[in-house]
Amino acid sequence: MASSELSQLQNLPMERNTVSSKTASFLLDGFLFVGGGLVAFLVVWTLWSFFSPTPANFSSSLLYRSETSAGSRLSSCAGTVPGPDMRHDPPDQNFYDDPELNYTINTPPIKNWDEKRKEWLKQHPSFASGAENRIIMVTGSQATPCENPIGDYLLLKLFKNKVDYSRRHGIDVFYNNVLFEPKMFSFWAKTPTVKAVMLAHPEVEWVWWVDSDAVLTDMDFELPLDRYKAHNFVINGWPNLIYQKKSWTSINAGVFLIRNCQWSMDFMDVWASMGPQSPDYDKWGEIQRSIFKDKNFPESDDQSGLVYLLLEQKEKWGDKIYIENEYYFQGYWAEIVGGFDNITDKYMEIEKKVAGLRRRHAEKMSESYGRVWEEYLKEAGNGWGGWRRPFITHFTGCEPCTGDHNKIYSGKTCYDAMQRALTFADNQLLRNYGFVHPDLLDPSKVNPVPFDYPA
Repeated sequence: MASSELSQLQNLPMERNTVSSKTASFLLDGFLFVGGGLVAFLVVWTLWSFFSPTPANFSSSLLYRSETSAGSRLSSCAGTVPGPDMRHDPPDQNFYDDPELNYTINTPPIKNWDEKRKEWLKQHPSFASGAENRIIMVTGSQATPCENPIGDYLLLKLFKNKVDYSRRHGIDVFYNNVLFEPKMFSFWAKTPTVKAVMLAHPEVEWVWWVDSDAVLTDMDFELPLDRYKAHNFVINGWPNLIYQKKSWTSINAGVFLIRNCQWSMDFMDVWASMGPQSPDYDKWGEIQRSIFKDKNFPESDDQSGLVYLLLEQKEKWGDKIYIENEYYFQGYWAEIVGGFDNITDKYMEIEKKVAGLRRRHAEKMSESYGRVWEEYLKEAGNGWGGWRRPFITHFTGCEPCTGDHNKIYSGKTCYDAMQRALTFADNQLLRNYGFVHPDLLDPSKVNPVPFDYPA
């Protein structure tokens, strides 16, 4: 408004009458006074706009300029920690500019990946800090709707669980629902997906594959990455079943950590060579059945292939593979779900005694409280027969999307157990939002949590 008034003043027609009069002089003096006052006001207003917060109804162009200036000032403040710069990709050439680069699994192998990653991080220094512990979680499901009437609902809840955990721990998530190699169906779909993720995310050190039917049931637990620093692949399993019993179920390939490095690129190429896209697929099925006497189906599968590599090529791969069984890296749901109520009671007993553990806090502070919890869980066991929360509860055999579950239990048994696990995990999350589910089988109902709960 002030600038338009000034414009009007500047465009007033000049007085043609040269005859002096007191009235004309008075009016002219008045205009000059008002005009001078407006100019002074505009100068003060302009200066004030640079040093004061911008009003909500100010013009968008000035608002943008004000926000930009504020952002620049903030980024230069002492003590601020800049995060990864995702808005600037330097023009320097790197592996992405190679026309021979191919993301698919059945193409010429990736070479010198460690050097290429290192060069990319050098070009993008804002990603270098913390890169050695950076993780991306990878999961997925089929591209079409589920055959099971409640399958899509369950997949949504399962995905929400993974997103909740990942947000809580600063982990990126990639959810894939297409086959990057059409011939590599079902359980074989993970290897081409993981390779593509490694190429798409050179900033991460670890790719964490988690099957869609797995539930993270300890939202505080952090992966002990320091334990794996000399290894490139982490899988849940039992060495005696691998090397003595030679069982194809001695490991579970539905959850694993794999380092983003050249070793892993080579390992996945060899692992995937046993898959259905290979001309030797039928042959590999015969080889696996000849070694694993407890395998009762003829097709080559990824889990048997992995055990085969541990047995037959241990010298080449074994030293870099960590067989994790010291906690529930992933655990069979049928032996876990029945203990949720007892676990909840045990944790509440500790909270009643330790005021600091039941203190309300921001969700972003959850990791710090999780680390304090470790001091009070030393007697809880490692999940195997103890009362500590299992890290991952895996619903192997339930098949929530197809509904084609293992016949040793009913579909209702599967789905009720899955609901209990999901609600058990959700209760840990909702505490930060002031609510809790009173019934693990009723995810629709929540109660507000009173102050100092559960004192």
